[in-house]
Amino acid sequence: MFRRWFPLAGMAMGLTAAASAQSLGTVTLPVPVMADGRRVAVGTYEIRLTSEVPQTVLGQSPDSERWVEFVSNGVVAGRELATVLRSGDIDTVVNGPRPPANGVRIDVLRGGDYVRVWLNRRGEHYLIHVPPAP
Repeated sequence: MFRRWFPLAGMAMGLTAAASAQSLGTVTLPVPVMADGRRVAVGTYEIRLTSEVPQTVLGQSPDSERWVEFVSNGVVAGRELATVLRSGDIDTVVNGPRPPANGVRIDVLRGGDYVRVWLNRRGEHYLIHVPPAP
């Protein structure tokens, strides 16, 4: 389930967030995390869905993963891949409590190896799995 992707060549961080990005909402990170190789500090961030779509794997839906950005004061602090699931598919992937419609849930998973940022927006679930920062 968890795939780690390497940063795209030539992608610069710390730039002003792209105007074409769509806001998924605001989250408050309780612990610092690593997003695409960059440390994202404890704090409140806007999560923006970018227009970038990663290369798909054979048999994978082209919209099953999307790049999202952690944005603070208009500056991209980090970016990561989000798994995108429709509401009807979420039951087959995740057990336990889920965020309400247009809500957010943040969980530290199995032994503290990952932090899951889960946004439920417009019938789609965005699951962002990031490791805690050292």
